[in-house]
Amino acid sequence: MRKRTFRFRHNEYDNTGLSNKTVAAEERILSKDGSFNVSRSGVPFLGYFSAYHWLISISWNRFFALVLAAFVVVNVVFTSVFLFIGFDHFKGVEGESYWDKAGEILFFSVQTLTTVGYGRISPIGFSSGIVASLESLCGLMAFALITGLLYGRFSKPNARLLFSSNALLAPYKNIRSLQFRVANARRNQLIEVEVSVIYSIIRAEENGPVRRYYTLNLERNKINFFPMPWTVVHPIEEESPLAEESLQSLLEGEAEWLILLKGFDDVFAQQIHVRYSYTAKEIIEGAKFNSIMKFEKGKPVTIQLDKISEWVPAELPQEKVSLQ
Repeated sequence: MRKRTFRFRHNEYDNTGLSNKTVAAEERILSKDGSFNVSRSGVPFLGYFSAYHWLISISWNRFFALVLAAFVVVNVVFTSVFLFIGFDHFKGVEGESYWDKAGEILFFSVQTLTTVGYGRISPIGFSSGIVASLESLCGLMAFALITGLLYGRFSKPNARLLFSSNALLAPYKNIRSLQFRVANARRNQLIEVEVSVIYSIIRAEENGPVRRYYTLNLERNKINFFPMPWTVVHPIEEESPLAEESLQSLLEGEAEWLILLKGFDDVFAQQIHVRYSYTAKEIIEGAKFNSIMKFEKGKPVTIQLDKISEWVPAELPQEKVSLQ
């Protein structure tokens, strides 16, 4: 077989928005949840913190836990104020012991905050009346705020894409390739889906280690429809910045592949963006993905998403590319 010769070229990519001084050892640039490992200092907390963005972005479990905690705290505070005012300022308290009466006042606070107002207990006098009025106002404002946050969270476009746990160095048309697999875990349809992959590695240079970025050419960087799993392939051809790399050199250079996938969600009628990354430690050499599509006569195609990361060993081409 004739051996290919070429002049090796690195297509360095300078428009990532990331500094080439990002060389923190054993620290990935992009976390699995799509957030960047970047912290900020030198600005007051209120200078960069946005309560709305934080409440919109946190998980549903944390959001509901925060709502429940706020509900309990507000009721405890107002109940304490009512107890300080005294039971004599409330009509309809029937408990015999102090704690029985305190429990009734607690539930009166809950009813006032939620504006339910069953009517058995009512405030008497100016002090208890003004505190009950303030609590009712707080309840109206708080529930209006929570309703807005719930709408914002539900209306926020987001994708549920599954990525394979590992990227593979796999055979592809008699050459090597870098591959990973992605699938839509929801029933909604994504159209005009595009993906870009940026390869990052630390290079030893005269002034010290520098992290370099390269854009990778893909077999296909755009698909019109996304009902099936998509195996994204970067052929390691002559011009590829991975052509002269081995798995060991990738590990030594703390290589990372930054993935940006975007598409149009037909449910939200908006464009969605998903970020993901693989590090050199998550690369498997000499493997290929198993098929996760199941075909049965007379039935729709079944995509077995629980098997999206499954792979089998595969022999890589032995041909070595020589540099000139």
